[in-house]
Amino acid sequence: MKGRTLASVAPMVPEPVVAQTVACRGIFRVMRRLAFLFALVTLLLPAAIAGQQAAAQAVAQAVAQAPLLPQASEAWQLIAPPQSSQVYARDGSLIGEIGKEWRTIVSIKTMPVYLPRAFIAVEDQRFYAHNGVDLVGIAGAIKDNLLGSSRGASTITQQLVGNMHPDLVDRRDRSPMRKLREQKAALEMERNYSKAQILEAYLNQINFGHGWYGVEMAARHYFGKGVAQVTLAEAATLAAMPKSPVQYDPARYPDRAKNRRDAILDLMASQKQITKDEAAAAKRERVSTVPTGGMSAHAPYFVDAVRVAAERVGIPVVQGGYRIMTGLDPALQRAAVSALMDETQAIEQRPGWTHPTLANHPRGTTDYLQGAVVAIDPATGDVRALVGGRNYAEAPFNRATNGLRQPGSSFKPFVYARAINDSIPPNAIVQDTAILVQYDRQSYRPKNSDGEFLGAMTLREAIAKSRNPVAVQLWEQLGADSVIAFAKRTGLSTVIAPYPSSAIGASVVRPLDLVAAYTTFATLGTPMDPRLIIRIEDQDRKRVYERDVQTLPAVLAPNAAYVVRDMMRDVVERGTATAVRRILPGDVPVAGKTGTTDGNTDVWFVGMTPDIVAGVWLGFDRPQTIADRGVAGGSLAAPVFARMLDRAGYARASDAWATPPAGVATAVLDRQSGKVATPATPIDRRYVEYFISGTEPGALRVQVRRLFGLGPIVF
Repeated sequence: MKGRTLASVAPMVPEPVVAQTVACRGIFRVMRRLAFLFALVTLLLPAAIAGQQAAAQAVAQAVAQAPLLPQASEAWQLIAPPQSSQVYARDGSLIGEIGKEWRTIVSIKTMPVYLPRAFIAVEDQRFYAHNGVDLVGIAGAIKDNLLGSSRGASTITQQLVGNMHPDLVDRRDRSPMRKLREQKAALEMERNYSKAQILEAYLNQINFGHGWYGVEMAARHYFGKGVAQVTLAEAATLAAMPKSPVQYDPARYPDRAKNRRDAILDLMASQKQITKDEAAAAKRERVSTVPTGGMSAHAPYFVDAVRVAAERVGIPVVQGGYRIMTGLDPALQRAAVSALMDETQAIEQRPGWTHPTLANHPRGTTDYLQGAVVAIDPATGDVRALVGGRNYAEAPFNRATNGLRQPGSSFKPFVYARAINDSIPPNAIVQDTAILVQYDRQSYRPKNSDGEFLGAMTLREAIAKSRNPVAVQLWEQLGADSVIAFAKRTGLSTVIAPYPSSAIGASVVRPLDLVAAYTTFATLGTPMDPRLIIRIEDQDRKRVYERDVQTLPAVLAPNAAYVVRDMMRDVVERGTATAVRRILPGDVPVAGKTGTTDGNTDVWFVGMTPDIVAGVWLGFDRPQTIADRGVAGGSLAAPVFARMLDRAGYARASDAWATPPAGVATAVLDRQSGKVATPATPIDRRYVEYFISGTEPGALRVQVRRLFGLGPIVF
């Protein structure tokens, strides 16, 4: 018998016998139900005729004999249900809820009088006449059942008992004993609480679908307003939903919801709860719901990150009913979502696309192109936008905060920054050529994505055109430990391997960490510690947590950071990210760096303006080639960055970067040779180069040559 189920050892039964058995069982169930109904008719019809007092005594006698579940004597108690915590954007608008049940408890005194009346009209017309169990309603239900129709007889109090104590009174149990237990608890509840208390608890307990509980949450997410502001028509729409939150969802089935709403309005008028004119006026109101469930932006990944951050500081936001204030910008968040979705869908529609798509992929899988977007305010470190994937419902893993991916060439600014900070000027001539690097008994030959080598060029040109051998040579010249230590000080928390391939982004990073590290260049040397939560308040508006703006120790002198940032502007103006300029006007200052990993598995763009630092990653959850051709951070990720800023109103002209800080020298150079321009230098080859004072052409040439000898960096 070990390892075998009961089904495996049961004797086979011929099909006719099975059919007879099923039929007999069906007849038995009908006879049992009729017997129970007959008993209740015998008990309750005389009670209904004799009056409410006699009825109460009859029911009390019946339910007193009902067996109790463990602790069922507490099933009549009103308990405070868990409240969700609200997450607010920088403008005070709601962007999310945190909790197993999204609920905000409100007093019945704040509700318009017609709202509880609407629920009473449809759920329990005799709410104020019974004492928890409606005997007249039960008798009517019995009669209807005997005549072949059906209607419920559970009072609001009984429903509350079942909803509030599902572990003690399971409303899915259709047995007579469960019903008697529920009735007993309802009678006890009515003896201990007022009608107003019971009604308020009921209205805060109702399930409205989507994880939304209570009338306040339903009003907020369906109509974009608090329950105190709902109209009569909206109140009737909410009252229509407890019967079936899915079937009468006004957002999904407006016509069906309207028909039931209108029936409830007629019912209210017939019960003198409202006038016929009021009902007629309410019926003329169109069923209208707000998009995004009443949220100012779609930000589920951001809300998840906020929850994790709150739990790390010991705030139980899942059921504490807290108010969480953040720095998220709803406009930028909406733009981030739409830009990511538009670009990834356009990629999936390219000729020859062979991967599954978001619109057409096997159920239960996420093998379609994914993405992440992070935007940080460089002045405060506040996360202004965060998208961790394309479909939170089926892929809630937060790629923005938890994804570990190779950054490719978007890591190079840290290598170049270390070089500039060591007084290597941006016009230093380096060689983009085939090299062989030995490490750990292995050989490494860095190549460029285009398969070519361009020969001698300046550092500025090398970062603009993202030449891999140059970054590797700098890594070797500066020392791996030196570059790694510098990158760590900018806030990169993941392991950076001391291998030459790390110079071009072979070691994994998190998107949020990488974007935060780039704030080093935006702030002229001081990395910002990203801030997800500004403060948390409890239900009494008392502050229980607050986080000030925090920075990491400065890692670059302002003059060095300015030079590096200006070099990164060439990436956008004439390098690998010129796609940005096809979207953003030329008077919007933008600096950044693209990234494309070996095998075309990951593409990046991390960039900045005076107002924002943002990064975009695209790739698959299981690393694989995006496509054989046309894959680069500049062509796929950079447009997401640019469209996001453009749509959110961040594409603003500015001269904030025009004036360099103290300690910066300038010179007009020949872009081709890297030397000081002469009258014979063509105008289109002249440009203004920035230097750490003392490293401009001629000043420290001998000293720097002595430092690096006759290696690849020459002057």
